[in-house]
This record gives sequence, C-alpha cells and structure tokens, in this order.
Amino acid sequence: MIAEQAPDGVRQRSAQAQGQAAPVHRGGSPVSDVLLERMQYQADPPADDTVARIVGDWRVLGADAGAHDLRAAHEAQWLRLAQATSLLEQLGDNGSLEDWSPHPQPGIDDVIVRAVEDYVRANQALPAWARPDQLRRAETLFMDYGPLSCILLFCASLPECYVLPDLSAVLHMAGQLEQRTEYRIRSTAAMIFPVMMKGGMGEARGNGRAQVLKVRLIHATIRNLILRGRPSDVVGALGDAQNRVGAGVVPPHPALAGGITMYEAMFAAGWKLGEDGLPCNQEELAYTLLTFSYVFLRGMRHLGLGLPPADEEAFLHCWNVTASVMGVREDLMAHTMVDAAALFERMQSRGRADVRTPDPRPGLGHALMQAMEDSIPLPWLKPFAVLMTRHLCGTRTAALIGVQDRAPWRSRVLFKLVMGLVRGVDALLRLVWPRFSIARLVTRVLGYHLMVRLLLDQTRPLKLPQGLLNHVNTMLDAWGHDHDAPMWMNRLEDRWTTPGAWRG
Repeated sequence: MIAEQAPDGVRQRSAQAQGQAAPVHRGGSPVSDVLLERMQYQADPPADDTVARIVGDWRVLGADAGAHDLRAAHEAQWLRLAQATSLLEQLGDNGSLEDWSPHPQPGIDDVIVRAVEDYVRANQALPAWARPDQLRRAETLFMDYGPLSCILLFCASLPECYVLPDLSAVLHMAGQLEQRTEYRIRSTAAMIFPVMMKGGMGEARGNGRAQVLKVRLIHATIRNLILRGRPSDVVGALGDAQNRVGAGVVPPHPALAGGITMYEAMFAAGWKLGEDGLPCNQEELAYTLLTFSYVFLRGMRHLGLGLPPADEEAFLHCWNVTASVMGVREDLMAHTMVDAAALFERMQSRGRADVRTPDPRPGLGHALMQAMEDSIPLPWLKPFAVLMTRHLCGTRTAALIGVQDRAPWRSRVLFKLVMGLVRGVDALLRLVWPRFSIARLVTRVLGYHLMVRLLLDQTRPLKLPQGLLNHVNTMLDAWGHDHDAPMWMNRLEDRWTTPGAWRG
C-alpha cells in the first residue's frame, strides 16, 4: 500500500494553495489541503499491481544510455503492455465482466492473460451506494442535451483539465494534445459516450464499465512507465532517502526524447516525484472526473440552461459511480453542486499556485482551440470556439491555458452582445414556452460542426467495439432533430448544419 502521508521533505504547496480557506465539507467530512496533499502520493493499488505483474522490473540504465540500448532493454516490456491493451479490447457489456476471460491470442504470455483477467473481474462491480434511478436520470439528461454535452466537453471540461500543471505535463509528455489533439478528444469521447448512454454503468446491457476499466489501466500504465516501477515502491524509496540530494527524481533518458511510441515517450520523460507527487495521482483523477460532472453542470448554468437540483445531483452521482470504478477514493467525491464547486475550486487553486517551467498549459490550450477552429467551416462561427471557452471557463482559466486574447476584439464584443441578447430573449419567451432556447440552438449548431469533424469522421471512427459504435452512431443521429424547439428553429438549424440525421 502507498504511504498514507506524503514523505517528509517532499514538496508542500505554497501558503496560498494550503491556505487559509476553511476545508470543504461533504456530509460532515472535510476535504482539506492536508488530505489533498496526501492524495498527491496516492495512486490506485489494484491497477498499479496489475501493471507491475505484466511488466515486472525495469532495468536501470544510466541517463547517458543510447536509444539502441534502451530499446533493447525494454522493448519486450513495452510489447507486454501493448498485448495487455489488446486483451482489454475484447471486453463486452457490463453483464459479462464478472466472469470474463479473454480469448487466447498467439504470442501472449499466460501471465499477462491472468493479470488482465483478474483485474477486470476484481474491479468491475459498482459501489454498494450506487442508485440505479439516479443513473437512469443522468443518462436521460445526457440524451436530452446531447450536442450541448459535446460543446461542454470541448469548451469547458477539456480546457479545465489543463489548469493543473502536473496533469498537463503528463499530456505533454505523450504528445497527445499538441501533436495528437484530435486523438485525445476522440479517446475522451470514447469513454464518456458509453458511460452516459442508456444503461451505461448500471445495467447488464451497458458498456460503460468496460471503457472505464480500460482507461483506469491506461492511467496505471502511465504511472509505471514514468516512474519505471510500481508507485508504492517508488514512494517508499523516497521516504527512506528523503534527505539525499536528488531524492525522488526519475532522470530522463534524452536518447529517447520524442520517442515514436507513447511507451517510449513516457519512459524517457523523467519525473520529479519529490516536487510533483505521483503522475495521475488521486487528486488529479478526482479533479478530472469533476470536469466531466461539475464543470458540465456549471456550464449549463452559464448558458442559462441550469438544471433542477435533483437533476444536478443525479448527474454528479453518475460520475461519482464512474469515479469509483475508475479507482478514485470516495472521500474525494462531492454529491451536491455546493460541495462540488468548493472542492473543484480548492483543487484548482492548488494547481494555479503550482508553477512549472516550462509551462505546458499554453501549448495544450492552443492545440485544442486550433482543432476546434479547423473543424468549423463557417467563417463567422470560428471565433466562437475560443469565445465559448472563455465564457464557460472564465478569463482566469483562459489566461492559464494561453487563449485569453486569441479571438479578435470585434468577435469578443459581438459574442458578448449575442450572448446577452440570447439570455434576455430566452428568459422572456420561456415565460410562455418553458423549453424555448436560442442558446440551445446556437450551441447545437456549434456542437454539430465539432462532432462531424472530430467525432463522426468515418475515416477516423471512435475506437469502440463495432456493436457499441453502432449504438453511438444511432444516438448521434437522433440528435439531428431538437424535439424541444419549434419547427421554424429546426429548419433554421438544418440550414446551418444538415437536414435530418447528422451523419446524413
């Protein structure tokens, strides 16, 4: 098990981050900076132990080792990780996971097969506190606001992910946002859609848990590659050598810098454990899940489409259940919007106070904005990607990820005028038609163009089993008609998107 407290002598956040604010409370349980600091050195033992079983011990080579020697020493272990990932591609629906066994594949060691099988069987169950009625309600909300859900992913959830420097550093290492931006977006959608589709987490026919288990093992793989070992062992060694100069530093391997695979890039990057905690640690995992739940709901409010408290809590509950299957500790979950807002702000303020040099966040923000702008064919709509991000996340987050001044000032003024007018008209007309929303129309149009380019492109389909991919495509097609809008608004939307089903 990983030590409950961070080792003495390792990095402590600044006074601003450790602060002076009162602890967040969830049902009487405080989520303090002391707890969050400990979570910097907590990972996910079940998943980490599985990866350790798969790869074994890494050879220790000097920092001056050449690329040929490094590949010769470690290619077999990188291959074992790839083979484990290929076994996970066989996962089926939720009902099949309890007794799941992968089909044998030539060349894959039985140790790998047993490790993956044990991992899936031991971690597939929902927590005892999961409520099926709330899961179903969250799924209905996602369907009702489908295209808007994608806007909130692109323009709110992903940008907020980049605020934590250590989290951004891991993404930067993999090159997944600067060089493989669309791949990262599609990978995220490949988890969110199965989780939020009908029966996603709670029913035997759903497929959400399989996708979550895949992502969970990817996180453990990243930790093992960066640290070159099991996180609990590395943290333990740091505690034993806390007074030694350079303790807690995993030196980089410059010869593999810019490696051709994610495995090489992660293995070569190096890491300062004493300063930065564990990569993909418990605090970062909990924060990321909040960007899919709390940030989504906050964005709905910012667009004037806020949900009733019971619906918001159902949505939070669904993602808390998902977080549990992902290996996140229950004391890092929030169950109401008040608690979620306080916990999110506490985590983010700690990240804002943590300075990295060079700062990976602007590069990631620029890449994401560019991918969205390239996906929008209507010239007048292109600036709306960055402007919507500013609107949903605020100027502070926009500045941290380097997109504060990306849009021309004329576009910024026009956007504010349009959003102000839309909010006013919507508020007035909802007195007569409660479901009327121009904001919904605007975000559906923007969402359509982003989905067509980034998610529905048939040359780069979402990486999902074919049966599940068919269900996702059917769901996306159903979003082509807004049942809550009058006919004239649907016709107007068709002019700016495409008539009928969105895959045409």
